[in-house]
Formats: sequence, structure tokens, C-alpha cells
Amino acid sequence: MAETPADQYVRGASRYLPIAEHGLIGDLRTVALVGSNGTIDWYCCPSFDAPSVFASILDADRGGCFELCATVPARTKQFYFPDTNVLITRFFTEDGVGEVQDFMPVGAGSVEAERHRLIRRVLCVRGAIPFRARVAPRFHYGTRSHTVRVLGDVAVFKSADLSLALTATVALEGDDLDTWADFKLSEGESAVFALDQVGEDLGPRRCARLEAEQQFCTTVAYWRNWLSASRYRGRWREMVHRSALTLKLLTYAPTGAIVAAPTTSLPERLGGERNWDYRYVWVRDAAFCVYALLRLGFTGEAEAFMAFVTRHITSGDGGPSGPLQIMYGIDGRTDLPEHELDHLEGHRGAAPVRIGNAAAEQLQLDIYGALIDSVYLYDKWAQPISSDQWDDVCALVDWVCAHWDQPDEGVWETRGGRKNFLYSRLMCWVAIERAIRMARRRGLPADLVRWLECRDTIYRRIMQRGWSAERQAFVQHEQGDVLDAAVLMMPLAKFIAPTDPKWLSTLDSLGRELVSDSLVYRYDPRSSPDGVRGDEGTFSICSFWYVEALVRAGRLDEARLAFEKMLTYANHLGLYAEEISPTGEQQGNFPQAFTHLGLISAAFNLDRALG
Repeated sequence: MAETPADQYVRGASRYLPIAEHGLIGDLRTVALVGSNGTIDWYCCPSFDAPSVFASILDADRGGCFELCATVPARTKQFYFPDTNVLITRFFTEDGVGEVQDFMPVGAGSVEAERHRLIRRVLCVRGAIPFRARVAPRFHYGTRSHTVRVLGDVAVFKSADLSLALTATVALEGDDLDTWADFKLSEGESAVFALDQVGEDLGPRRCARLEAEQQFCTTVAYWRNWLSASRYRGRWREMVHRSALTLKLLTYAPTGAIVAAPTTSLPERLGGERNWDYRYVWVRDAAFCVYALLRLGFTGEAEAFMAFVTRHITSGDGGPSGPLQIMYGIDGRTDLPEHELDHLEGHRGAAPVRIGNAAAEQLQLDIYGALIDSVYLYDKWAQPISSDQWDDVCALVDWVCAHWDQPDEGVWETRGGRKNFLYSRLMCWVAIERAIRMARRRGLPADLVRWLECRDTIYRRIMQRGWSAERQAFVQHEQGDVLDAAVLMMPLAKFIAPTDPKWLSTLDSLGRELVSDSLVYRYDPRSSPDGVRGDEGTFSICSFWYVEALVRAGRLDEARLAFEKMLTYANHLGLYAEEISPTGEQQGNFPQAFTHLGLISAAFNLDRALG
């Protein structure tokens, strides 16, 4: 009998850590995933969307990795250095306790940014422990050959597109592909490994123990100083702040971009094929991030993202999705061709591995509501937008007024054909309604007569064609009867009163059909084919939307229980992927901005309602 994708996934389990068994470090330009076994198995250099250097999370044999662990049997535990994105992996052996401190320097006095330095500091804190480090880069998703030159405590890996230097405080050995070091540390001793990008004008630069200590202190100070701006003092503060720190790691400092997730092709279901590249800037996801960070008091990230969007709004109708594209590269590029990397087997055999994203060419009308709502909140909570920015808002709203009444691919980026999605109509209403609020509050010039008429037309359209008398619920799309968790945004966006009888009936229907022990499915692909085979897990941002909807409906006991249950699905570090499997495993790209911003919003509103 032929082996199924699910069989391949199960067979591959022993060669791969689960998605949730990872922590994240970064320098606001790129990130690395560090497994609970001490292995870095995802790292792209020099940016989020650059080709991978380590990708063993997608192919254990051909992806490349940076191993650093005890060479005797050990239990491991991970935690973040308090209030930072510095990750600690501890090894507990019969003869002692050691730890690896992983971080990428940021902050004043850090090493040159263009090096994208990654520091791994090993310490023995009790007894004596033998360690082994092995650096096995596989450049450009494992397709580029490279050379290795080892000289004492320095190894230089050179490929056609990128060169990296590993410097260490212990002697290194190497062969044609990899380098390694075996060493033993006694209590109080340490070793340092630093991986840098190098080039013609940027040679190898050793990282001595003292410099590693200084960079550690600088990086800790940076993260703590950033987090100190948070105004959140409510319940679940630790989880909220971990989510905020994660969202900050997903920002690209040079442009203000915010990526949806730092990984590609981590499977959304057992065995594939719902595997997508999320290392780009979705206008929707980034705008929601702005909302979450503004809620906590972080205005700098909102200002930087506003500048990013302003630079990339097109004049006139723009491309197929209007003045905005639904997603951009972190540098603002619009061309993101999607193709498959057939030579990589995928996480636990879950092929295909994709880079690029064809959804960039879709029409998703909801992005205008997400963006203008974030502009409205920025104008209200941070600082008034400029006259030029208001002109951009007016251009966007005028485009929405002229184009809202057409089918699109919708918020879930379905590949099964365009439909008249309720959520798209809802967010077009939000775009116009928030612009009207700004114009009235600040006395800004606007075509209010046209805007008001269009806003009210959309409202009536949703109430007449988005409501199913048979289902007694608002449904996914016009002339349909499929339920969709996206309608949970209706009361959150202030479109409908959270205690309106029609809404309460919808909430009950969603609870019966899409909610499983507090976890919420987006929709049922069997009832609403989306152009991709197979089922998926529950969608975590929808679970947090459900909590908010319960809060606003006054069902606080249910909301709190659902929220507390959701917290139990976080990994050991408080991180979430996009979805949760029927057995409670994290699924999809990791960590996911959508999930963490949803947690922040739900925690904020639930805490306020509980008083």
C-alpha cells in the first residue's frame, strides 16, 4: 500500500522537533528559531525573506542547522531572560547543569548591524559538562554549494551569494561542508560562538567572552527599555507582554514593515498541502498589529508602519486590488512570485515547500477597512495624521466607494473563486465609517454626502443579504448558508450591537458549529470549498475573536474560561503558531502575528470588562 502524506508525517516525527518546541530570537531584520534541543533549525540572512541558511525544520537532511548541545544524556528546558527576547536553553545532566544563551545584538553599542550577528554563549553553572557545536549551513534553501576554510577558532563559509564567518573561543575543526567543536566546561567556565555575515568590506570579527557579555547586557537593556513603554497593567500581563515582544521581533526596522510570520511552509494540517510563505507584509495583519501595539502604548511601530504604507499607496486604481496590494515584500516590492522547492521534503514530510505567495495578486477588499481603522486609531491615540496622509485616506475611501460592490477572494485568501463575502463588505463599511469619524472630529475636508450614502448602502446590503433567515445567523457570503468565524468581527468593529438579537443568534450558531472546547474553526472547507485539499486546525485568532465577542455580549464567565483555555495551548515560552490541531499541537507558520495580536486585544478587553 502506498504511503500517504499522513504516514510520511508520522514517520518523520522522530527527525523533527514539533513546531511548538522552538523559541525565537532576532535583531529587527531577521530571526532564528532555536529548538528546545539547542539546535537552530531556521535562519535566513540578512533579512526575513532572504533565502535560508539553516532550514532543517523543513528538511532534516538537506536544510542545514546549527547544533549546540550537551553530548551526554540531558533534559532541557527553555525560557526567556525576563522581559527580553534573549533565549536561554538549559541542559540538566547527571554531572552538572549548563545553558546556552542565544540572542542577536540590538540596541546602542551593538556590533555593526550589517553583520546580523548571532551569538551563542555556553555556560556551565554546576558541575562539568561536555558540549558539541556543529555548524552546517546550506545556502539558498540548500541549493547553493559553498566552501569552508577553518583556521584555528575561525571558520569562513563562502557561497556565491552570501558568506558567513563563525568565530569561537574554542578550537574548530571542519571538512568540505561543516565545522564543529567538541569541548568540556567546568563550573563557572564559558564558551562563545558568533556567526556573522561577512564580505569584501566586512571581514571576520572575533567575539571574545567580554564582548559577548557586553552585547548580552546591551541587548537585555534594549528589550527591557522597549517593554517599559507598555501601559498594560492588567491580568495576564506576562502573556500580553510576551506577545508584544514577539510582535516587535516581527518588525523590519529599516522600513517599518511587519511580517505575518517569520517562516514559510510550516504545515497547517497533518501531511500538507496547506503550506504558505508568510515572510511578507500583509496590510491586514500589519494593520491589526498596529492596533494591538497602540492599545499597549507603543506608538513608534505604528508611526513606522504608517510611513511604510504611505510610501507604497499607488495613485488612481493601481493594480488589480486597487491603490493597495494585499501584501508587500519587507522592502515594499510588489512582485512575490510563488513557486515550490521540490528538493525539500517539508516539515515531517509535509510537502510542498513554497516561497513567494501568489495571494499577492488577489483582490481582498477587507484590507482597506483594516488599514483605515488603524489610521483612525493612530490619529486618535498617538498623534494627528498629516494633511498628506489625509489625502491618501480620502483617495482610499473614494476607491472603496466605487469598488466595494464586487466579489473578491476574501480574508481567508480562498483559491476557489471570488464570492460576495460578508467580511469584505463589513470592512469596506469600516473603512468609510472610520474616515467619516476622522473628518468630523477634526473638521477635515471630505465628500461626506457620498461617503455617508455609500456607508449606509453597505450596511443595508449586509443586513439584507448577509443574514440567513433559515440559519438565523449572519453567513459567510451572500446567497449562502455557510457559517464563517470572520463574522465575529461584526460587533468588534462596532457594526452591530453586541447584544442585538440577530447577533446573539449568530453567536450561538457559531458556538454550536465552529467552536470546539473554546477553539474556533474558520469555516468548514467541505461546506465551503476553498480550492485547497484537506481539512485544517482551529484558527487561533478566531478563538480570541470569540472571547471578545463573548465579552461584549456580557457573557464574562464563558469568555474568561475560553480565554484561560486558549492560554493552555501556548508553547512553553508563550508563543503560538497560526492553528491548533485536534490533538492540541501547534500548526502553521510560527510564531504568528495574527494570533499574538488577537491575544493582546482579547486580554485587554476581557480584563477591562472584569474590572
